[in-house]
Amino acid sequence: METADHATEGDPLKREDGAEAGTAPAASQTELKKKTCQELSFAKLTHWRTAVFFFSLFLCLTIVFAFSFIIPCPVRPQYLISWNRTFTEAVTYDFLAVEDANKDKVKDMLFVIKDTKGSQNNTCVDAGLPSPCLFLMAVDGTDGETLWERPLEAEFQWAQCGLEKDTGRNWDCLLSHSNQFTAIDKYTGDIRWQQPQPPGLQSSVPVLSVPDLDGDQVSDMALVAQSNPQTVMFFLSGKTGAQIGSVVPLNSTETVNHVLHLSKEGSYYVLLQKDTGVFGLALWRIAAQAKEGMEKGLKMDKQWEKMASTTSGFVPIYESDSLMRMLRTDTDPFNLLLVTGKEVALVDGQTLQLLWKYNTSSVLSEPSFGHFNKDKELDVVVEEDIGNNTKKVMVLDGESGGVLWYVDLLATPNSPRPASILTTNSFSVFMLWGVLPSEANSSVPLTSDRRSYMLHPLHSKVLLESTHVMDHIVSFRATLLEHGRHAAYITLFGPEMGADSPVVLSKRKLKQDVPDSKVLRIGTGGDIETNENIKEAFNRLRFSDD
Repeated sequence: METADHATEGDPLKREDGAEAGTAPAASQTELKKKTCQELSFAKLTHWRTAVFFFSLFLCLTIVFAFSFIIPCPVRPQYLISWNRTFTEAVTYDFLAVEDANKDKVKDMLFVIKDTKGSQNNTCVDAGLPSPCLFLMAVDGTDGETLWERPLEAEFQWAQCGLEKDTGRNWDCLLSHSNQFTAIDKYTGDIRWQQPQPPGLQSSVPVLSVPDLDGDQVSDMALVAQSNPQTVMFFLSGKTGAQIGSVVPLNSTETVNHVLHLSKEGSYYVLLQKDTGVFGLALWRIAAQAKEGMEKGLKMDKQWEKMASTTSGFVPIYESDSLMRMLRTDTDPFNLLLVTGKEVALVDGQTLQLLWKYNTSSVLSEPSFGHFNKDKELDVVVEEDIGNNTKKVMVLDGESGGVLWYVDLLATPNSPRPASILTTNSFSVFMLWGVLPSEANSSVPLTSDRRSYMLHPLHSKVLLESTHVMDHIVSFRATLLEHGRHAAYITLFGPEMGADSPVVLSKRKLKQDVPDSKVLRIGTGGDIETNENIKEAFNRLRFSDD
């Protein structure tokens, strides 16, 4: 007999598990519901993903549209390769500052002329000043147009710009003229304050920017002056220009030059170049004499003070009876370059130890700096007088003091000192002035035959000569006008004493002279490259301001 536990042919709708055909067990129905729910959830998730995708696409297109059409792209200032500004009946001075005066990220030129009226129809009479008067002018580096001009009372003593950076001051340029100090905002030409100079004192540049001494959260200034024959120092408030404390005598002899130096321990020292050498005096000592308690915020360097004189407080740095020049390198840490009548020496700015010394005769101009090789040490360019109206232009190794390169040039009068601009290849391109003996024209006086030369360290057997008709040069600067680019040189021409010639401010792009320049081979074993390849090497230079 058939059992009831098994499906038989007589009961074909009966399954083996006892359930009728077409009826799912409870577990199968649950799984089916779960599967259906999962399919619905997946369908909803797919819709959400699609919505998110299209929303993201819409957002991206909106951003692209905004940046393309609504938000204007920054436009880099367009500049002229060269320009000249001429002032026909003016007088100018040895002052030329390169600063960004209109916030377009291109540096501009600031200089001073003496005239009856400026270039923007401003007159001395309209400003209530005796005529002629001074005009401090800011000229756009891109096209040479006047940005602003400020009439001031004559006579001119000195001016210095670049005093605003990280100081809290709302002005950048300080002028000494007509026995008064005037602080001027470089962006507008507005006068921030004017103060009378201490009577009987003839102050000189550089102005030393010192920490806040009067507690007004603005960095102050220290000025060195002569009160014949004594050298003195006094402090001015960076906020108002008012004198802080009293005038402090420094020494009984005349000081030729001075710089502010920061020691490794963060202590400020005023370095004074005297006829017997270079000596340092702690700023905290000077501040304490100017006003009691004013030195409290200044640090003391114990190592330097161990070397200081117990009577005068002076720290001997370099003693010489023929010291001619003192310069501080713009490296970190700072070193001191000293020029005497018989040597050029580099002194470590922290330990005060002599790093190297190069024996030389009379040095014609103030040495300059640049990178001739790629060791990242700042090299030194020196012009040495070798007699017979000839100078030797040498590049001294910043690490050892050895001669890396030299050339003999005829020493033409009124030639600027050598200049250099750093490139992205870690070396500098150098600019020299004079005349190569082989290029001298005996029929033309050297005073009108001055020429400029460019030196590429990778082609050191070649000079690129440029001949321009140049008048009396009052001031000269070679620099980058924009961050990492726009290498140019700026020249301020003016009449010589008694001459009747205009004042001219000129800007030329450095590479502008390359196509028309003459390639000159110097020394032995000259560069085997063709003239075209050498010019192309100059054209390929990319510049850096690091």
